[in-house]
Amino acid sequence: MKEMTLKEFQRAITKIDHKNNATDKYFYKLAEEVGELAKVIRKDKRLANSETIKDTIEEELYDVLYYVICLANMYEIDLTQCAILKEKLNSEKYGRKSIFDE
Repeated sequence: MKEMTLKEFQRAITKIDHKNNATDKYFYKLAEEVGELAKVIRKDKRLANSETIKDTIEEELYDVLYYVICLANMYEIDLTQCAILKEKLNSEKYGRKSIFDE
């Protein structure tokens, strides 16, 4: 399996899941998935301790990421660029080097 950049991941998800004017539905799904993530974190259900990814922290983290990307795609937000800009603000705010600086 090939690794993907965030930009490639966004493009791949756009190809399979991009419904115009459904931002509210995607946001509700994101909120639902965050709730499911909270449950498995509370139970500390990990993939390493399970035979399947089903009902694990790993599964729910992916679901949260998936719906974040769907929302970004619907609003035509480049999450890579967003991360760079936000990290710049954070590094200035907290007086540290940016994670994107060499």
